[in-house]
Amino acid sequence: MKQTDADEWDRLIIERQLGRVPRGVIGIGARCVCGSPLVVITAPRLPDGSPFPTLYYLSHPVVVKGCSILEAQHWMEELNSDLAEDETLRSEYARAHDLYIGAREAIQEVPQIAHFSAGGMPERVKCLHALVAHSLAAGPGINPIGDRVLSRLEDDGLWSARNCSCLSGQRRTDENRHTDD
Repeated sequence: MKQTDADEWDRLIIERQLGRVPRGVIGIGARCVCGSPLVVITAPRLPDGSPFPTLYYLSHPVVVKGCSILEAQHWMEELNSDLAEDETLRSEYARAHDLYIGAREAIQEVPQIAHFSAGGMPERVKCLHALVAHSLAAGPGINPIGDRVLSRLEDDGLWSARNCSCLSGQRRTDENRHTDD
């Protein structure tokens, strides 16, 4: 997916999605079909100077809820078993970890988080939200666990990338988009 800058409208939507003012937003990693943010790209070092390893932050409440439901169903245990048993999956997951770190370091190198990515990569599955955010931002085929979670979200009717599930009044339209043109 194409990453884009975050404008004032995006920041208002993200604040509404998160229920707080977002910190360190430097872009949008993925958008809903309606144009609203799904994934926020966060600076590797927050404005207060704190290191922040989570480059891709899942902001859309419906996707967040879907991931939380899967976590509550202990689906991570099955994914961790698959990871332990499948050498190809482990190799692809390790590659996703390296690509995540590379993308973050292309923005800014922060020594305190140099070897940390997100979601438990590369050795375990810890946070489905972070892995889904990575898959949505990087696109299919990069993070195999994130891709599996996206498929499961759709199969279970929890969320689909093909349909808008944004809150009323959140949709981005030409009338409410501010541009520099």
